[in-house]
Amino acid sequence: MSYHNPYTPPRKSATFDDYTLAEIRRAAATGIYDIRGAGTKRKVPHFDDLLFLGASISRYPLEGYREKCDTTVVLGSRFAKKPITLKTPITIAGMSFGALSGNAKEALGRGATIAGTSTTTGDGGMTDEERGHSQTLVYQYLPSRYGMNPKDLRRADAIEVVVGQGAKPGGGGMLLGQKISDRVANMRNLPKGIDQRSACRHPDWTGPDDLEIKIMELREITDWEKPIYVKVGGARPYYDTALAVKAGADVVVLDGMQGGTAATQDVFIENVGMPTLACIRPAVQALQDLGMHRKVQLIVSGGIRSGADVAKALALGADAVAIGTAALVAIGDNDPRWEEEYQKLGTTAGAYDDWHEGKDPAGITTQDPELAKRLDPVAAGRRLANYLKVMTLEAQTIARACGQEPSAQPRAGRPRRTDDRGVGHGAGAARRHQLDPRQGRFLRTPGRTRLGGCGRLHHQVSKINIRGQT
Repeated sequence: MSYHNPYTPPRKSATFDDYTLAEIRRAAATGIYDIRGAGTKRKVPHFDDLLFLGASISRYPLEGYREKCDTTVVLGSRFAKKPITLKTPITIAGMSFGALSGNAKEALGRGATIAGTSTTTGDGGMTDEERGHSQTLVYQYLPSRYGMNPKDLRRADAIEVVVGQGAKPGGGGMLLGQKISDRVANMRNLPKGIDQRSACRHPDWTGPDDLEIKIMELREITDWEKPIYVKVGGARPYYDTALAVKAGADVVVLDGMQGGTAATQDVFIENVGMPTLACIRPAVQALQDLGMHRKVQLIVSGGIRSGADVAKALALGADAVAIGTAALVAIGDNDPRWEEEYQKLGTTAGAYDDWHEGKDPAGITTQDPELAKRLDPVAAGRRLANYLKVMTLEAQTIARACGQEPSAQPRAGRPRRTDDRGVGHGAGAARRHQLDPRQGRFLRTPGRTRLGGCGRLHHQVSKINIRGQT
């Protein structure tokens, strides 16, 4: 009878896994760093790590038919003569014509308009299709100044000064030559077919004091009518938010590292920045310390996928969210019906991120006119509107289940009942109780509530520290 020694199978390294080995071999063979689009693919603390506690005896849920859950949000009420009012707290983030096809930009505008929200331009300027089909359009003012036009500043409904981006805080953008078509080159005043690099900082300021001067210039150009946003990448959210407020911003846009980009180095996307979840509370704390919470609105972006993510961001203290990658998926990005063509490009539906190459089979991240024709902007706009509707309804569902929350942006003259202990529901209940937010009690409004963050989620979920650890 023979005896066999026990066999231990080979074990691969957790440090040098298959992907890491393949990337080392690719770098060794080409001498070129990897460029791709989208956001980080590593696992980071995210909204999935949070849970809501639904209503029970301690507070009442919102009755679905008789009591409405208001989702409107007003942005830019600090200084702008004409703040914008949206029907949903979900906006469309900035994505440029050049990175996206003209049909894709039109689809985003159509979908946002149907849903009653705003969309945003991006590096390279404003297109007629985008302005024509966007009821509310935010104009991005970027370090590159590509396509910047004072007339377009006035045509926009708000202006977003971009200081940073979640996928690459501290870095500039890039648009490779294969996507610099005649139209893109003309809008950006660049030669056709030549790689374009965007500056990582604005050329006419060197610090936060200069940002204040720039905001004043933009207000003068637009006669103080347009809300001025300041967008920062998630890196130092407390200080960046405070400095943006000091500079005079009406709205702060905070973009976490799950936020997408048209193209940048993979090493940048995966290793620079902070997760969206970890950014929110420091930014809210900065607003609260300055006495500007709800006076200066906070928009959060980066990895927002569902109504649950929206509700959690608002409950943590944001006023609204912005979606980018999710909006592209809604209009047809990475659609499995193009699987055969994705495989020809060496990838698969759901993993395609070579947006910089301009070969997108779905006709979204391309300037190839034949590929762009594949995207019907009318049908794609309807899909985006449906998606925004579902996200809004999901967020409302959670808000109702948790009970009526106090308004993030209270309206003058609105009657309010007191807390859920049942105190003061009679005729003399006009007095509003001053509640300790750490106790997690919610004010109730008869017949109506607003979907909005009260900043008290730590009563409902585990506390989150500044690094997003639970």
